[in-house]
Amino acid sequence: MDHHPIVIVGAGFGGIGLGAKLRQAGITDFTILERTEDLGGTWSRNTYPGAACDVPSVLYCYSFAPNPAWSHKYASQGEILDYLRDVAEKFDVTGHMRFGTEVESAVFDETTSTWQIRTNHGEMTADVLVTAVGAFTEASIPQLPGMDTFGGSMFHTLHWDHDHDMSGERVAVIGTGATAIQVIPAISDVADEVVVFQRTPAWIVPRLDRSITLAEKTLYSLLPLTQRLMRTGWYAAIESFGLPGFTNTAFRHPFEALGRLQLARQVSDPELRSKLTPDYMIGCKRAIFSDKYYPALCRDDVTVVTEGISEIREHSIVDGAGVEHAVDTIVFATGFTATPRVGDGIKGIDGRSVNDVYRDRPQSYLGVATAGFPNMFTILGRFGAAGNQSAVFMIEGQIDYIVSGIKKLRQRGITRFDLRHEVQDAFVDEVHRRSQHGTWLQGGCASYYTNGSGENSGLYPNWSFEYRHRTRNFDLDNYEVVS
Repeated sequence: MDHHPIVIVGAGFGGIGLGAKLRQAGITDFTILERTEDLGGTWSRNTYPGAACDVPSVLYCYSFAPNPAWSHKYASQGEILDYLRDVAEKFDVTGHMRFGTEVESAVFDETTSTWQIRTNHGEMTADVLVTAVGAFTEASIPQLPGMDTFGGSMFHTLHWDHDHDMSGERVAVIGTGATAIQVIPAISDVADEVVVFQRTPAWIVPRLDRSITLAEKTLYSLLPLTQRLMRTGWYAAIESFGLPGFTNTAFRHPFEALGRLQLARQVSDPELRSKLTPDYMIGCKRAIFSDKYYPALCRDDVTVVTEGISEIREHSIVDGAGVEHAVDTIVFATGFTATPRVGDGIKGIDGRSVNDVYRDRPQSYLGVATAGFPNMFTILGRFGAAGNQSAVFMIEGQIDYIVSGIKKLRQRGITRFDLRHEVQDAFVDEVHRRSQHGTWLQGGCASYYTNGSGENSGLYPNWSFEYRHRTRNFDLDNYEVVS
């Protein structure tokens, strides 16, 4: 059985970034397992039309690997994937990757203090396990009456059928979240008719995307400080979204005014505008940047249905009011499951899986460690993502913490470390206490921000710069250790 000192699961932003920083620290005995045939994680799998980032490119990248050549203010899926490939090659991370290798289970062995890992290509052991699979890996498809009778094409945005030609077709899009808001404008120019089934309208604010000029690219390349200053400006602007999110709902009003202005200036029809007006506070659900969504919905060949779905028939969808809409293709833009598939197979010292501790009232410490799972780190675990900041910024904090931890553990000859339960309990209590007064919980809607009990389900309810301070160094005193 192969033994690997460090096994990282996932070759997305988390896995690539961690690999790069490990190599910078002189640590090269790690292996990255990636279940697909390509690196990139989210950005290699989500290839639907219009796929792009909703965080400015200058901020949606590693601080240690800036890209002066971004083509647009908001990068597209393909450009982000190319960036990740370049970073992996530049820092010699690609050679550590095993593609097409899916982790089926990982169980901690208390006798040897190692992880026993089973993959589709055999078994291996590891001293340290790092899960970097991300939060959005498995498609969530609602089970609707009559789905099995539909005679046309039907797929989720995560599994986009690029061989399917929508030209001249009647296409139904189910869902109006971040993905749908990118897909609908992209396909409305191709399809003959688009029917959008909306359960809850989203708050839309101006995106103001544009091309980056050659002069700007040259300046960023010759004077990197200018790009860092631009990054800092965008960081501060996006960080301000935390004011209504976890500080006080009163701060929502300027952001809601911006959303109402976008709706008023782009949608002139009062009936449609009424359908698209949210009845909850901005930030209760994720606010979305777009300049193309509302104009697409205003087209004569696009219909917005708000009555829900009663059933699916062979060539149509019947809405909650009994109206039948003829469709040839159904696109599910319905998001992702709340827990990653691999989480069911990762089991700690008491036989509980990662997903067991994520259900109901999720447990973790800074989203990077979990009591009862020795010798394991997580990237973007529960309470390790921010609702008001670039995920890459948060990932870098977790990478720093993990690299610091591995270095310190090796220096002291520690073979087993496990987060203290009292440390985790105090952190989780802090998280829920700080979440009480913002729009995440008080905003009047249901979202993946909250669990079934109406509590924070996984966001870090504090400023991201405070989080980076907390994750700068591995705090060994918070762990039970064995040398």
